[in-house]
Amino acid sequence: MNYRWFQPSEKKQHNMENILIEKQDNIAIVTINRPEKLNALNKATIQELHEGFKSLNEDKSVKVIIVTGSGEKAFVAGADISEFANFSVENGGLLAAKGQEILFDFVQNLSTPVIAAVNGFALGGGLELAMACHFRIASDNAKMGLPEVTLGVIPGYGGTQRLPQLVGKGRAMEMIMSAAMIDAETAKNYGLVNHVVPQAELLEFTKGIATKIARNSSVAIAKAIQSVNANYEDGVNGFESEIKNFGACFGTEDFKEGTTAFLEKRKAVFPGK
Repeated sequence: MNYRWFQPSEKKQHNMENILIEKQDNIAIVTINRPEKLNALNKATIQELHEGFKSLNEDKSVKVIIVTGSGEKAFVAGADISEFANFSVENGGLLAAKGQEILFDFVQNLSTPVIAAVNGFALGGGLELAMACHFRIASDNAKMGLPEVTLGVIPGYGGTQRLPQLVGKGRAMEMIMSAAMIDAETAKNYGLVNHVVPQAELLEFTKGIATKIARNSSVAIAKAIQSVNANYEDGVNGFESEIKNFGACFGTEDFKEGTTAFLEKRKAVFPGK
């Protein structure tokens, strides 16, 4: 069978059944809302996340996006296994390719910063989604892992690539091959998450960091994301990308405002242009 993964974004956006989007000032909070399924990623949820992130990235009033899971148990406890248990080799490859294209690579390369607020289990595709975000903050009850080998498959949404980048090859190999979960403090020690806070404080803590980010130049931040990501792209010279993006900043209104405000000893009010 042909597995149709998603409809093109040009089509009318359907009502979101699996995610919630809330805007608070210039911060957007995307909540994966399938608590009865521990927020597992099915194809409808991946499609909705793509559409939600795309829309928020185009909304110039949104400076930072936070993604989290509903309930107290899970961020995302994996993919919905029932959807692909009977897939062929061809459909399995398509599943990974389309998922990476419309969500995981899409989030990584978004020009709006995306922070994962990991509020519980982040397993399989859930950890892969968190790793695609620009950085991660975890609640103290969070557990993370890539258990795919227990199903006779490997991580297919970028896990074999992003986990070694974040924690090193040896630790990534052990986590993937053993399918073991690590707790939040271990994840912090590994460099997988930046901060660990009590679950009740997770969203407020994350919003505090988002607020600091939102005060800065969104144009410069977009170019910083692009430049940092360039280091991990095969055949791309990250230093050359940095030089190009550094130079491009000089032609922006944000640069003019930032330097003028500094010289006038006042806080900059960036137009985002």
